[in-house]
Amino acid sequence: MPAPLNPALFHFDPQVVWVMHCAEGPMPRAAMRAVRSFLFKELRPWLVAVKEDFIGLPGSVRREAARLLGADASDLSLVATTSEGLQRVAMGFPWKEGDEVVAPLGEFPSNVWPWKAQSRRGVTFREVPLWEGHRAGADALLSAPPTADADPEAALLAALGPTTRVLAVSWVRFQDGLKLDLRRLAEGCTAKGVALVVDGIQGAGTVPVPSLEGIAAFATGGHKGLLAPQGLGFLWTDPAFRVQLVPSGSWLSVEDATDFSRPNTDFERDWLASGERLEAGVPNLLGCAALSESLRMLNGAGVEAIASHVKALQHRLLEWLEGSPWSKEATRLRALLEADRLGAILAFHHEGRDPETLQAALRSAMRQGLYASTREGYLRIAFHGFHTEADADRVAAWMGRVL
Repeated sequence: MPAPLNPALFHFDPQVVWVMHCAEGPMPRAAMRAVRSFLFKELRPWLVAVKEDFIGLPGSVRREAARLLGADASDLSLVATTSEGLQRVAMGFPWKEGDEVVAPLGEFPSNVWPWKAQSRRGVTFREVPLWEGHRAGADALLSAPPTADADPEAALLAALGPTTRVLAVSWVRFQDGLKLDLRRLAEGCTAKGVALVVDGIQGAGTVPVPSLEGIAAFATGGHKGLLAPQGLGFLWTDPAFRVQLVPSGSWLSVEDATDFSRPNTDFERDWLASGERLEAGVPNLLGCAALSESLRMLNGAGVEAIASHVKALQHRLLEWLEGSPWSKEATRLRALLEADRLGAILAFHHEGRDPETLQAALRSAMRQGLYASTREGYLRIAFHGFHTEADADRVAAWMGRVL
């Protein structure tokens, strides 16, 4: 089974298996070459061109990101991180005293603090458990893991009330790996007049993005499944939703900002209607050079092909683990996988094992060149399009003997 992303496109050491792009993804060689090329221009700034670099590099990221999302490039805003994208929405939204944001219990902090920060504007933040026995916070290690018969969308939609203005969700959850049905949530939110805002970082690049119809905003950083360096991502916003948001107020968020034949001090300008309306100013051009190449590579391979490959490797690993100490978890995860409830993360619940046991397991793996991660009592194995069957077998062999 050939990998849709040729491992030769990356700089992998032969002894290393990196199954934690859910923390940070490896950058392909092409992205490194693009960064180096731009850095050489920065050494001689007279070579930096307005059209090719200052305007062209961000434009290239928007086009490739739009291709990945099946969207229009004009609806993309470049942001430093997922957090910044969600902050643009939270800080720009026209809140009223008594408004509410609803979110699943146990979201990654990036999708919590931007909303909680609005409490001074009279906005409340409410978390909703997604399945029976679901817990988080100080009790996270006491949580039951999700199962295939859970109905998290029903729980979230039932929680929307007359004062709910935003439902903020992670498409793929960072700790337990559960993938939410964005189409179902979008339809339910539309029916109730609630804006659906999505943290997409754990799905982008490894899971095909469903239709964005009915979604208000989708934010992601570039350093996980999109395989780019930290420091640049993008925010997609629906045009009708975007015009409700307060503009960023940057010099590039207005019409004719880069038309230097017009005096810069001519402030009789309209705010842009496009996604640039929400950008903070000049984006990270080095980041643009890298992210553009990584997105081009992903689009060339096709996220559908990557997702299919990842699913095959996940099935292979779970089959390997039958009869091992992870057998019960393998059965649970296989049911979730067959129900299309998982992204690229296989999250194995601790099943009563203490955190130090999992950390000791990770240390033993690192000594063998195998890099995985844990979060809130789950051991996370995240495959991507560059992994091979041999990689999956090596993970299986380690997991089968580690406990």
